Amino acid sequence: MQKRNQSRVNVFLDGEFAFGLALNPALTLKVGQELSDADIASLQREDDFETAKDRAVRQLARRPYSAAEIDRYLRRHSHDTDSIARVLEYLSEMNYVNDEAFAEFWVEQRDTFRPRSRLALRQELAQKGLSSELITQAVESVDEAAAAQRLAEKQSRRWQHLSEAEFYRKVGGYLQRHGFPYSIVEPVVTEAWQSINDNTDINE
Repeated sequence: MQKRNQSRVNVFLDGEFAFGLALNPALTLKVGQELSDADIASLQREDDFETAKDRAVRQLARRPYSAAEIDRYLRRHSHDTDSIARVLEYLSEMNYVNDEAFAEFWVEQRDTFRPRSRLALRQELAQKGLSSELITQAVESVDEAAAAQRLAEKQSRRWQHLSEAEFYRKVGGYLQRHGFPYSIVEPVVTEAWQSINDNTDINE
């Protein structure tokens, strides 16, 4: 067993260290066993799969990820293509990776903490590697007007002392950069400006 990692072992061939190995494939070995080059290659393929699987599971413990994100993550760590395919199959079977559930999670989190337009959400989910069908399904229930209103209310507090023209430019531009169309931006900004002035009149 490796001293620093109890899930791995050191394999010695003819009394000399040869390579490290994940515990699962190492369990097939015994002292005195003869290994051919093909045996060694097979063990190392299994080691790559186990290492990739453990790395993916640790990453998923942080937050949900799409299958494409996990694929890219494992490729960045130079794992073999076959190992990655096996890992993704395993994660899918265990329901650790579920693109439909991921799309719902992403839209819900955005809507709650960082509202976006449907267009912006579609672009983000496309970057995550999701299919157009799943994206359409995930964003169809988004209330863009309500999302824009929440975003405008948050930003209005920053710019409430500006002139009307500057307020419209600042808040309107902010909403448009988040993907909201003018047909939604214009009435939302108007309502935000009126709300600020109504509150100012009451306070005065």
